[in-house]
Amino acid sequence: MKIPALNIQQFLDKKPLDSLYVNSFATHIVLNQNLINRPHSHNFYLCVLFTKGTGTHEIDFNSYTIEPGMVFFLKPGQIHFWKFDTKPEGFIFFHSQEFYELKYLDHTLSSFPFYYSNQNPPFLQLSTEKLVDISIHFTELYKEYRENNILREAKITNLINYIYIELTRVYTADVTIEKLGSTSYAQILEQLETLINIHFYSQKLPKFYASQLNITTKHLNRVVQKTINKTTSQLISERILLEAKRLIVHSSDNLAGIANTLEFSDYAYFSKFFKSKIGMTPMEFRKMYFH
Repeated sequence: MKIPALNIQQFLDKKPLDSLYVNSFATHIVLNQNLINRPHSHNFYLCVLFTKGTGTHEIDFNSYTIEPGMVFFLKPGQIHFWKFDTKPEGFIFFHSQEFYELKYLDHTLSSFPFYYSNQNPPFLQLSTEKLVDISIHFTELYKEYRENNILREAKITNLINYIYIELTRVYTADVTIEKLGSTSYAQILEQLETLINIHFYSQKLPKFYASQLNITTKHLNRVVQKTINKTTSQLISERILLEAKRLIVHSSDNLAGIANTLEFSDYAYFSKFFKSKIGMTPMEFRKMYFH
């Protein structure tokens, strides 16, 4: 059983602007309480700015504090849910990959560090001064989305691009990001992560990914080591373990069924692999999470 993935069409009314959703966060959670109050993933890119409120935001088994000035970024497939202690306010927008990249043909979403790699933190804390500045542009985006002015789509896409650029500047100033070495290395890492996301169920060895990228396994390891200081095998294992955790906690499948979904030869092998990496068996992990 796979985790429920929310489709962007579930949130859209019949506005002429396709594959984009913008709202105040307070209105969003009232309108979509039945969709977002349980762990779920999306098929779109999502950005949230909090101007008020406190709580926690869990993204793929990591908990982050919600407070004024926090910005969160989610890529397609990430599992998350919200838990609020005080009433949140702010803004949320999300869009398909095509919505952005068809308008900026020479500029992809992965050029923004928060969308570039799974290794980079999915959040940003704005200073009070920067929060005031950025909030103005989120407010303008929200206002433009609700109205039907001439050149509406052009202004909206420019506002989203402006917001992403401003957030990238803060992000790269405050957070150690994993991007680099050379542009070619960055591109190979991006392609590798994409391939792993597609094939990790059946392909668990670096050799397969190196062949898909038309490079040697040795060169692929060098790229991963230089860019994120890990091995290719580690990257593959992390993706398998993330999916295992998602299924153990968020699906009703028995553990043998999960081992089968992840295409392990049997449950014993899956359990041994999981324990060697996490330090507990899948059963112990499930019990811990629901304790």
